[in-house]
Amino acid sequence: MILIRVTAAVLLGLTVAGCGTDAPAPAPSPAVTFDQALHDELVAMLQRDQAARTGGADPEGDTARTERLRQILAQHGWPGFALVGRDGGDAAWAIAQHADTDLPFQKHALDLLTAAAKGGQASWGNVAYLTDRVAVAEGRPQTYGTQVGCGPDGPKPNTPIADEGTVDQRRAKAGLAPLADYYAEMTAICQEEEPPS
Repeated sequence: MILIRVTAAVLLGLTVAGCGTDAPAPAPSPAVTFDQALHDELVAMLQRDQAARTGGADPEGDTARTERLRQILAQHGWPGFALVGRDGGDAAWAIAQHADTDLPFQKHALDLLTAAAKGGQASWGNVAYLTDRVAVAEGRPQTYGTQVGCGPDGPKPNTPIADEGTVDQRRAKAGLAPLADYYAEMTAICQEEEPPS
């Protein structure tokens, strides 16, 4: 099975949508001031991340981005909507999502991201994707079915989906489309990625 590397168009679509509900970001806490420089840094990191995944130049690589995100998390906790805006928070999520060589860091990021989502400062859809990414890395069943690869018959989950009969309910709570709709999107991506015969 070929693992899918989410294309820039799909990932950027997910980050614009926040991988979750379309609800507006909550009003910033009076104790948190928007950090334009950190926002811009995270968005630029995402742009380089996506360039690497679409054949462009990537002078820093995932390891360097992971290390920089580790520093950001140590200083700020999860960079939530009030601190870096929705797109900055989504950029941080994408960098954590691609930190596959450092599972302990991904798990730490997931804990912080989950706490931020509980406080209305992060997307539950992003929590769903990172939850599944960690589960797949550990060889456990997925909760939301977000991690798929391209098989001969189209998209296939990288690990089984736990209690698949209720997956759409869990996906809906996270602001994600039903699994069938997601698989339809992934089918198109799998067809694009098929090597010419």
